[in-house]
Amino acid sequence: MIIDCHCHAGKGDGLTGPWDTDASLEKYSRRASQAGINQTVLFAAFHSDYAVANREVARIVASRPGRFFGFAFVNAVHDRGRVSSLVRQAVEEFGFVGIKVHRHDGNITREVCTTARSFSLPVLYDVMGEVAVCELLAQEYPDVNFIIPHLGSFADDWRAQTALIDIMVRYKNIYADTAGVRRFDILEQAVRRAGAKKLLFGSDGPWLHPGVELAKVRALALSIPDESAVLGGNFLRLIGKAGQPARMVNEVGLADFRHIHHLPIATHTHRGDPWLQEEVLC
Repeated sequence: MIIDCHCHAGKGDGLTGPWDTDASLEKYSRRASQAGINQTVLFAAFHSDYAVANREVARIVASRPGRFFGFAFVNAVHDRGRVSSLVRQAVEEFGFVGIKVHRHDGNITREVCTTARSFSLPVLYDVMGEVAVCELLAQEYPDVNFIIPHLGSFADDWRAQTALIDIMVRYKNIYADTAGVRRFDILEQAVRRAGAKKLLFGSDGPWLHPGVELAKVRALALSIPDESAVLGGNFLRLIGKAGQPARMVNEVGLADFRHIHHLPIATHTHRGDPWLQEEVLC
């Protein structure tokens, strides 16, 4: 069983680049099938209203039962005050099993983390190279699992990626996915130091080829148990309690966020490539 834990789907509404225009699965599905990928985690393309985008992803997930998992994409800034309601709908109505957040939209917040805790969901948070926040997340929310895509940096900042590995070693709830990681030695280091149990296979489809991304994991030449963990076992473990209510521990409750009047949905402006704004010196 091979599970791709990182793939976008559906239409965006920004029209500034592929990331907020169209994440068609036509080519991805064919490529994933050829590569032997059995299941895929889907979340929206960038969008100005994730309530709309999540519903589109839900329709795609429902169209092929057993083939797709869904994650609820939320904007930590513009969805302020309604994160819990968006996620509740995604879990109870759509059957989604996780939350997706991107720093390009806004930095992760306590509201997002508390919601994840409340529904026992993992959070896939693209930190865009700012991995130091993972230290705070691990300490403040030890009972929430965080998956950091691209090993912390799609822009291939080896300093950020190495720093994330340090955090993965020290904290049991910080994981990473393999999507778009180009320096193979960094992937080897992640497995050697943090262990295969802390790494998940992801492709960042449909824009990256899932077969190419899978080949990197195969090239690690892991043991059968370790490879099975990276290629799906770890993901299944992280969603094992998805949707189950969790007890709040020493934390502000969701009710404290409900009085917040969420900000109006932002009109889309040209925001540029969300992955190439890390300003990394190569």
